[in-house]
Amino acid sequence: MKTIIVIALLLTAPAFARDLGLGPAGLLAGSNKEELEPITLSAGKPLTDAPYMLTSGTYYELTIIADGTTAQKLTGGDFFRAVWVDSIETESGSIMPTGLNGIAMEDEGEMTIGFIAILPGRYVLEIPGARGDTQRAIFNIVGK
Repeated sequence: MKTIIVIALLLTAPAFARDLGLGPAGLLAGSNKEELEPITLSAGKPLTDAPYMLTSGTYYELTIIADGTTAQKLTGGDFFRAVWVDSIETESGSIMPTGLNGIAMEDEGEMTIGFIAILPGRYVLEIPGARGDTQRAIFNIVGK
């Protein structure tokens, strides 16, 4: 008898389900997404104008633009461990990484990193070996 009731419930469940037209929910929802000012990789120019202020639990898209004047790397293992990277979009496709320590761009182009800020704190993406403050991007993540 119990089997018949379970089967009947499974068969009628689609009739009770309805599409509310609300779209995706949660952390990946469009209402939870913010686009950040891009980082520019160019010889002799600052990476950013000001530090980034992020909120834990918010989805961000960060575009990195290289003008091709020089091959550049950005490292920031602590930053990449404090966020969950959803994807990296490039002109040639998407990457779904399980972990990052940095990125490199040798030619002109751009990439967009989609991530959720997780761990509050101060984090840095920087050009390895650079000494000036203009050669680092600072990310301040605060809790909700």
